[in-house]
Amino acid sequence: MKQVSTNDYAVTVEGLTKRFGSFVAVDNMNFNVKRGEVFGFLGPNGAGKSTTIRMLCGLLDPTTGSAVVGGYHVGKQSDLVKANIGYMSQRFSLYEDLTVEQNINFYGGVYGLEGQRLKARKEWAIQMAGLGGKEKMLTHNLSGGWKQRLALGCAILHEPGIVFLDEPTGGVDPVSRRDFWDLIYTLSHNGVTVFVTTHYMDEAEHCNTIGFIYAGKLIALGSPTELKQRLDRYQIFEVQSDNPIESMDLLQKQDWVTETSIFGSSFHVSTSGIKDGKARIKKLLDAQSKKMHRLEQIVPSLEDVFIHLIAEEDERKA
Repeated sequence: MKQVSTNDYAVTVEGLTKRFGSFVAVDNMNFNVKRGEVFGFLGPNGAGKSTTIRMLCGLLDPTTGSAVVGGYHVGKQSDLVKANIGYMSQRFSLYEDLTVEQNINFYGGVYGLEGQRLKARKEWAIQMAGLGGKEKMLTHNLSGGWKQRLALGCAILHEPGIVFLDEPTGGVDPVSRRDFWDLIYTLSHNGVTVFVTTHYMDEAEHCNTIGFIYAGKLIALGSPTELKQRLDRYQIFEVQSDNPIESMDLLQKQDWVTETSIFGSSFHVSTSGIKDGKARIKKLLDAQSKKMHRLEQIVPSLEDVFIHLIAEEDERKA
């Protein structure tokens, strides 16, 4: 079977479904990923993100539906899919008892690199990961940030046009997360399509397109700006209170409050159908002697968007 022309899309998904017995892990999913974009795939634990990625990487056969990755069908041409993508799992896919250099040599062999090309790509990976002088160090002894960059280097030694990153920044410090995303932007700038799952909303803000998956279904798709525009009908306020849980419970009982959620030391309140949300919140909490330190209307975050999406989906199923 020949490579399929997908025009401007690196990934095309149509009706993709995966069942394990009676359990539907991925349910009739449809979306496209443009070439060279950073595509963020978000959702709570157990939503089906990793199952979807495994199918797109040719590691798991779909039950029904189809997907074309890099011009190859995942179910019928899985070996060609694997040869033309990079994949980095949330556990970094490294051999802890091998040295940095041995890990790179191993993955270079897996991807068929040898001779001068392997040497050149090894030098690039070591430089990219900031591991110069540590080539003989056991991978087990590397910090989380170094392991992360080494795993990325091993995943893209063969210079694939598409790279799948499954929770790549879990368990690393904020500086390492920021540095890693600099690498992601560089890949995208050079034309590589990056498909990444993440739990961090600040990371999702920097994706070109976001797909949000919940209970196996893709329930939202668009740019960060487009997704936030879905909350235009709500007013969202940030509140700091001495009794946040009690204040939230009180507010949630009001018919003009659609959602409340904790955000660090504050909480967010969404209102709809009214124009005086701020005044109503203040009056209600003051009347119940709930001392506030701050109350102001805010621009919705992606986390606000996803909380509303989940609430709407659960209400639709009820």
